[in-house]
Amino acid sequence: MRFVDYWFGVPLTIITTLVVRLWDLVRPGFSIGDRQRVLFIELTEMGSAVLADPALRRTASQHDIFFVIFSRNAASLGLLSTVPPGHVFTIRDHSFWVLTLDTLRFLGWCRQQRITVAIDLELFSRFTAMLTGLSGARLRIGFCLPQSEGLFRGGLFTHPVAYNAGIHIAKNFIALTEPLLNHAAYRDPLVRRVISDQETELVRVRPSVESQQRVKALLGEKHPIVNQGYRLLLVNINAGDFLPQRKWPPGHFGRFITTVLEHHPDVLVLMTGSPRERPEVEKDAAQVRSPRCLNIAGDVAFEELSILYALAELLLTNDSGPAHFASTVGLRTYTLFGPETPHLYGPLGNNVAIYAGLACSPCVHVGNHRDTRCTDNQCLKQISPDEVYQRVRQDLAAMKHTSAAAASTEA
Repeated sequence: MRFVDYWFGVPLTIITTLVVRLWDLVRPGFSIGDRQRVLFIELTEMGSAVLADPALRRTASQHDIFFVIFSRNAASLGLLSTVPPGHVFTIRDHSFWVLTLDTLRFLGWCRQQRITVAIDLELFSRFTAMLTGLSGARLRIGFCLPQSEGLFRGGLFTHPVAYNAGIHIAKNFIALTEPLLNHAAYRDPLVRRVISDQETELVRVRPSVESQQRVKALLGEKHPIVNQGYRLLLVNINAGDFLPQRKWPPGHFGRFITTVLEHHPDVLVLMTGSPRERPEVEKDAAQVRSPRCLNIAGDVAFEELSILYALAELLLTNDSGPAHFASTVGLRTYTLFGPETPHLYGPLGNNVAIYAGLACSPCVHVGNHRDTRCTDNQCLKQISPDEVYQRVRQDLAAMKHTSAAAASTEA
């Protein structure tokens, strides 16, 4: 997608704008007040599917919603089940030609679904702007920067909405729904109303006791120590390949875990990840050298992540998908931020952001298409394992007393 944006984006966007605008002139009229078939476009980030959920639910209360996303990220939509599975189209992106083929299939799918409104959730991608324009939708909404000379996306949106870098991205997503749901608050391209924190609250997933027992039993078959009454602390060392600068330096997680296990003998650390990430996770787990630190990467299916989070007391993670997935069950989460800022991308839930706030951070933003040139992420290197432990230990101590009180009550 970046390849298309960089090398072909501007001329393709201009051509697409001319074709779409001419087609708009000859098409029949459109009534915005009727029940619409609304397509959301968000391809690249699994966590964004969670951050966009308040906007999705708001729209779904009045209209039929659809979603297009890269196939490797599609599972994230199932965590909250806001979009019906039959309303999701996935695009493969492992090669240029496959991406092209699936894009053409997507355009046919839009006609089959009779899409009338398209909302582009991506930040200034020309590729998704073209998908929006070619979707067949009469009402097309996406981010713009008024008075900006850069980030050209043509004139493909009938209702551009000003992106605001001073408010959380979840509120920006809600602003994108205003031209459809609240015409009075929208004046091209501005949304003139306050979007409250309450509007971005997530609907919590509540896994059943039976499902929690099942997942714990499955883990116990591979790791019997799980069933020995320890409190569970989850650790995610991964941050995906999209932005490797988001990773805490090698060894930091290992030193943090070692400190936790030394001071909290009733804690069991589970290191999570996908099957593909298991070898990397094993390196950190081996560094700890403790039977109370387990590599469970690949042991729990993605569809059961919310159940695993419900079993745990805390999660420590890089700024990545798991921070947002954990917010769906309200798990207490500590998230390490560096190249991006928690003020814009913090999880919507029980989250503590750990952020050094260097002068160069965030270096990933809409102005550079989230493509930083940094090769020395001091923004994370300057956050020490001991500093993180001092933040976490108070919660571990408080939760120990809570657990003990609950056990005493049950007895």
